[in-house]
Amino acid sequence: MDNTAGQPRMGLIVPKFQSTAVARNRLRRRLREIWRRFVQPDQPARDVVIRARRDAYRASFAQLRAELAEWRAGAA
Repeated sequence: MDNTAGQPRMGLIVPKFQSTAVARNRLRRRLREIWRRFVQPDQPARDVVIRARRDAYRASFAQLRAELAEWRAGAA
C-alpha cells in the first residue's frame, strides 16, 4: 500500500506460539535488521506488513534473508 510519508515503512507481526519473550524479540530484531539493510533501500514509499510464521523461530538469519529477498523479487 502506498503511503504519503515519502519512505517505506514496515509493520511486524510475530506470533507467540509457545515461545519466550527472548525468542520473540530475537526474531523481531533479525527481521528488522534484514528490512533495514536489504529491503528498505530498494522499496518505494509504501507500507508493508510482515507476518512471521511459526517456523521462522527455527530459521537462521540467512534463511530469513532469503525468504524476504524472494518476496521482494516477486513484488517488484
